[in-house]
Amino acid sequence: MSTITLAKTAGFCFGVARAVDTCEKLIESGEKIVTLGPIIHNANVINDLESRGVSIVNDPSEVPEGYTMVIRSHGVPDSVYDKCRELGIKVADATCPFVRKIHMIVGAENTEHRDVIICGDRKHPEVEGIVGSCSGECSVFSTEAELRDIFLSKNPANPVIMVAQTTFNLLQYKEFSNTAKGYFSDIDCRHTICNATAERQAEAEELARNSDVCFVIGDRHSSNTKKLYDVCAKHCKVYLIENPHDLRLDMYKGAQHIGITAGASTPKAIIEEVFVRMSETTKIEGIGAEEELDFAQAIEESMPVIRRSARVIGTVTEVKQNEVIVDIGAKQTGVVPFDEFTDDSSADLKDLCKKGDEISLVVIKVNDQEGITTLSKKRADSQEGIALVEKAAKEGTPIEAYVSDLVNKGLIAKVKGVSLFVPASYATLRRGEPYEGLLHQNVMVKVIEFDPRKRRAIASIRDILQDEANKKREELWSSIEVGKEYEGTVKSLTNYGAFVDIGGSDGMVHVSELSWKRIRHPSEVVKVGDVIKVYVKELDPEKGRISLGYKRDEDNPWTIFKSQYTEGDEFEATVVSLTKFGAFLRIIPGVDGLVHISEISTERLSEPGEALSVGDVVKVKLIGIDEERNRVSLSIKQALSEEEMEEFNAKIEERKAAIAERKARKAAKAAEKAAQEEAAAAAEEAPAEAAPAEEASAEEAAPASEE
Repeated sequence: MSTITLAKTAGFCFGVARAVDTCEKLIESGEKIVTLGPIIHNANVINDLESRGVSIVNDPSEVPEGYTMVIRSHGVPDSVYDKCRELGIKVADATCPFVRKIHMIVGAENTEHRDVIICGDRKHPEVEGIVGSCSGECSVFSTEAELRDIFLSKNPANPVIMVAQTTFNLLQYKEFSNTAKGYFSDIDCRHTICNATAERQAEAEELARNSDVCFVIGDRHSSNTKKLYDVCAKHCKVYLIENPHDLRLDMYKGAQHIGITAGASTPKAIIEEVFVRMSETTKIEGIGAEEELDFAQAIEESMPVIRRSARVIGTVTEVKQNEVIVDIGAKQTGVVPFDEFTDDSSADLKDLCKKGDEISLVVIKVNDQEGITTLSKKRADSQEGIALVEKAAKEGTPIEAYVSDLVNKGLIAKVKGVSLFVPASYATLRRGEPYEGLLHQNVMVKVIEFDPRKRRAIASIRDILQDEANKKREELWSSIEVGKEYEGTVKSLTNYGAFVDIGGSDGMVHVSELSWKRIRHPSEVVKVGDVIKVYVKELDPEKGRISLGYKRDEDNPWTIFKSQYTEGDEFEATVVSLTKFGAFLRIIPGVDGLVHISEISTERLSEPGEALSVGDVVKVKLIGIDEERNRVSLSIKQALSEEEMEEFNAKIEERKAAIAERKARKAAKAAEKAAQEEAAAAAEEAPAEAAPAEEASAEEAAPASEE
């Protein structure tokens, strides 16, 4: 008795079933629809839809007003979508998710400047749609000779990505991939053949190996049906039929083992009719004949099973304000809510991802009824982060973290969603340094303690900075020498100087080396954080001490003075202080000259204040320079003419009179005050002297009264 084996994967694939179902639902809802090209490559289905009022158009411009245009599972070029928007046509997109994924790949790769190579039939509508989604250069091939021609036309050093038509022969594509990897030095061969197609081809090959004759049911224009025919033809006699009417008894008469498979565009009813007709014409033991063809189950088997907590890779298909839509290769639509994508409430999702990006995700919830899978990027990042942090803790390797918060006694840094606590003492190289500037910055840290059970981690920025400082210190001491100049940063100030980091080590600039003029504190010249140029004055390698200089010889006021002034020069100067023996006048900042009291005026002065006051600007003559002691002698009287001197002396007389008057007033006030004090003292003593006289009078009066 002969046996017949029906392939489990025979019939509609997920994409075709989805496209036909889209048309069915639109018809049932009362909408008038057209399809852009045949919805599938099957005349029986097309005829059935036409009988229900569904017509076919070849271009969006042919769509009648008020009709909805259905895009078939093969997909279309981007230009078709643009044209529909321009014409205001309502579109129902039934593009197979596997096909749409290829569109996103080639669009993203072109953006990244990769050449795209497409393995498939260049005249097939699916391939035409893929080509139309490429924003740059792309090539199509279906034979090894065409692949070689593409290689010869390109620079082999250019980065390349290769994709395949979803219905292409899997084994042949693998061979082409190996060949292409030998041609191009940088090529990424993506597996884009539909899971259902690959399984269908594998099952067809196994079926053919165990059969005397195989029947492939499907439209002769269907690409995947032709591929099934080619696969089976390698192992047994095979016939391609479109419906039961193509069957002839001589095709399978006498065969002991008969196999039946069908293309992705073949309806369930036609497969059943073929099987029934075979059963009626010969005695056959049916394997799979009594089982109802469950195409929903076939769809499920062609798609990966998505379970809660599973990790998946999602390809971004759309970025909305509050969620990201992704393709996870399943029948459900993947949705990543805003709060499961990022912790930053102020972020814009469009800045964080774009169409075509691949993202690691964790499944939170699967809703088969609504066809939605809720996903989390944060949880996926957290899982990756825990593994990364644990590895870093064990190996002691630095990792990059983002400082998200400042907390009491430290800060919080995050690694892919995992929080690390960095104590204040571990946040900076030097204890007590401010670390607020690290907020919202990426930093390198070392994980010094990690408890995966408590998910508790302590990290150090200081260790990284210390390692870097040690390395810089070694490099510095290997090349440092007296006189060498450096650009350094002021790290701290003391009463006696400033400590400057010159790249690995701190050197000290003594307060006397900060300025040519006398200063009380380094803060008068520099402040912490200033970047200044210094030079090495002294080195002590044993103690690791570096003495630095900051002030320059060319800035020495005495050098400037001697380059600008000589004896005999006359100029104006400002009185800055007065002494008993003369007055000091500021010539330039840092250089003062002395006018001896005898050189102020031709008149005799008892003190310089009789002629000058601090702040006066007067004409002087430079009469002497003592270079060894850096002293300058000036004269006012030698700089003035006779008329100027007379005028100056007149002012001196006025000053003397004013001074004498002030002194007289002061003396009068002092005398008056002394008299007042003397009178007050006499008044206090008077009562004590009068008391004995009063007592004597009383005694003298007493005997008289008695008499």
